[in-house]
Amino acid sequence: MHLPTVSFQPGISKVQQIVDALGQAIDQGLFGAGSKLPSARVMTQHWGVSKFTLIEALDRLRGQGRITSSQGLGYFVASKTPPARRAMGLDLLPQDLSSVLRRSLTGASGALRPGSGHLPESWLEPSAIRATVRQLSRSPALRLTGYGDPAGYVPLRLALQQKLLSQGLDVGIEQIITTANTVQALDMLLRLRVRPGDTVLLDMPCYFNFHANLALHGVHVVTLERTAQGLDLHALENLFIQHRPTLYLTTGLLHNPTGHSFTPSQAYGLLELAKRHECSIIEDDLYGDLHPEPPPRLVALAGLEQVTYLSGFSKTLSANLRVSFVVASPQMAAELTQMKLMCGGITSEMLEQVVCSMLNDGTYHKHRKRVVQGLLASGARVAGWLQGLGFTLSVPYVGGMFIWATLPAGLDAETLAQQALARGLVHAPGVLFGFDPELRRCMRFNVAHTDTPAVMAAVEALLANAA
Repeated sequence: MHLPTVSFQPGISKVQQIVDALGQAIDQGLFGAGSKLPSARVMTQHWGVSKFTLIEALDRLRGQGRITSSQGLGYFVASKTPPARRAMGLDLLPQDLSSVLRRSLTGASGALRPGSGHLPESWLEPSAIRATVRQLSRSPALRLTGYGDPAGYVPLRLALQQKLLSQGLDVGIEQIITTANTVQALDMLLRLRVRPGDTVLLDMPCYFNFHANLALHGVHVVTLERTAQGLDLHALENLFIQHRPTLYLTTGLLHNPTGHSFTPSQAYGLLELAKRHECSIIEDDLYGDLHPEPPPRLVALAGLEQVTYLSGFSKTLSANLRVSFVVASPQMAAELTQMKLMCGGITSEMLEQVVCSMLNDGTYHKHRKRVVQGLLASGARVAGWLQGLGFTLSVPYVGGMFIWATLPAGLDAETLAQQALARGLVHAPGVLFGFDPELRRCMRFNVAHTDTPAVMAAVEALLANAA
């Protein structure tokens, strides 16, 4: 057996270079399955390394499933190559256009993504997050073993209590429950709030995961159009009478995808009708911190007996820093905490400490202010550019991440999105957000991703080709 030669390069550990060279030889079949590797003494002499370096490299290869070992007998090439190294796995996920677009909007690809649901990394504060993680890693407050508090990290919930108070909501810490993300929070709330066959009200259009999650719970969904004027309250009352929904799932501020926020008068009309017809509300406030001058949240107007509130930091801090929270009535909060325990939903205290630190030291406030100002500037440019291309803005842009636009006459958003994918351009056509045929003429634009010369040029070329 001829061991591969390694010309050690500076800047890369010798352990990793041995792993790469020997692993590649095994993958290429230069050593037969089950064959015995040379002794440790031979290998250390061959590569001119210490026994400690060699053993660490062999341990890594064993962890990767490429070799095995036996006490007193030595090391052997694994008899079976790990499946991931034999061949690429089949893509078993749905391949229809809507499913592909949804994955592309959230994936970490190199595509241009004017339809994205997150801010670009250049807009975020990765250096501040890393600095906070480094600081916490040296702190005795960071517990690396054992479970955290079932309801969430207590200092974070205290910080959230102060944050909510500034938004007009005075609640006890026991009413604030952290979750890993808002989708998990919503799923747990639906388990507590609805049963198969119940009717749930959604905005039309709305975030596509709302439809998907409700389908898993077997409920009947009814929708009502959300416009720049909010909801048609007369149509809403008729819907309450006809369908008797028990729950309304909505976004009060900077609604996804339209960017609309309920004015106080719209909110009061909605809340009065919902209370009269005994329909409770879940308010998803994931984008509210991006509003430059936010009107009152629904929960601040109606209270927690009528409205359950959920929010998080994936849109403002990092899509990968998934810390969210629910604010509910005392009874609902207790039931939610019990469900977290029963379904293994205990959250990461380390991530919660990161967010807590950034809230308490002012980092989050400064970052949020900078992002809000940046979005206002980009939104104004993108809105004017879209109108110059013949788009109509369904809801006037007042801030936030999204612009909801109607395409120029004769264009179909789904067809345009399909053509764009072939050009490395990921759009969010209206058909992702509901089933009304009129949505085929609409498209959601993320102003932060769109406000770049590369994206604007690509969209203009796409439209010119489609004309």
